[in-house]
Amino acid sequence: GMGVQPGEAADGALVIVTTTVADEADAERLSALLVERRLAACVQRSAMRSTYRWEGCLEDAREWRLDAKTAPERAEACAVALAEAHPYDVPEVVTLRAEASKGYAAWVRAETVEG
Repeated sequence: GMGVQPGEAADGALVIVTTTVADEADAERLSALLVERRLAACVQRSAMRSTYRWEGCLEDAREWRLDAKTAPERAEACAVALAEAHPYDVPEVVTLRAEASKGYAAWVRAETVEG
C-alpha cells in the first residue's frame, strides 16, 4: 500500500518547476535533460510573450516557458539542474507546489523517484 507517513507528501503531491528561455532549442535541450536524468517526469513547453522592465526600459519579448512536473523529493535537484544548465546568468526558476490527481502524481513519482 501507499500509506503516508508523518512528514511525507500526500498521495497527490506534485511539484512544478518553471523557467523561461529565449529560444526553442534551449527549451528542447533543457526539457530533454530533466527527463533523461529523471528529475522530471514530463516537461511541457509553450511559446509566450513577456513584458518586463530591464535596465530602465520596458521590454516585450517572445520566450518559451517550461513546466517540469516532478515529485516533491526531486524538486530541489530539478531546480538546481535547471539553473546550472540554463543559458541565462540569472535564470527565472520558480517552484510551485500543487495537488494532482492521485494517478497522475503516482506516475510522476514512478518516473522520478522510483524509476
